[in-house]
Amino acid sequence: MSGISLSKSSLAQQTRDLQTYERYLPSLDLKRRQLIAERTRELTARQETRRQIDLLRGRVRKSLPMLANREIELENLVTVRSARVNEENLLGTRLPVLAGLDLVQRDYGLLTKPHWVDALVDALSETLTLRARLAVQERRLTLLDEAVRKVTQRVNLFEKVLIPRARGHIRRIRIHLSDAERAAVVRSKIAKGKRLRESTP
Repeated sequence: MSGISLSKSSLAQQTRDLQTYERYLPSLDLKRRQLIAERTRELTARQETRRQIDLLRGRVRKSLPMLANREIELENLVTVRSARVNEENLLGTRLPVLAGLDLVQRDYGLLTKPHWVDALVDALSETLTLRARLAVQERRLTLLDEAVRKVTQRVNLFEKVLIPRARGHIRRIRIHLSDAERAAVVRSKIAKGKRLRESTP
């Protein structure tokens, strides 16, 4: 506060600054609330993906107990060739979006492998797709957490630092100007009284 000039021009500047802060704060707070809502939706989506993975795991365990047989070679039946990830801009935050997954199924002889390998290949494909979706959701959550943190810091800066400081400066300048005005009136009255005394014999 000591660096503030106690003048009318400084008062006008501080008032303009305060108006800017108070005009900007609601939109910043709205952005924060929208990001928090999106983060909540993403948490729900991630929870649902995890639930689907668990259900699939349970279904495979129940329907394919023969996987315990280590004599059948089942390595790399399905692999990921590439993942197509796009980007969306949400309130200034760039978030990944899984556009697709290119899976490669290894050729296996239908007569050399048991019939249940087909069901296993389908389950593996579904698992890889769900895991890719989960990885993208995790990344989205990390980015949303960071965005919420930054916007919250800005909201706090406005609410707890800039606006109270500007109000304090305005109050201090007004008090100083009011005191200076009163002092000027008193000086004027004293000077007038002195002139009157000097003019009267």
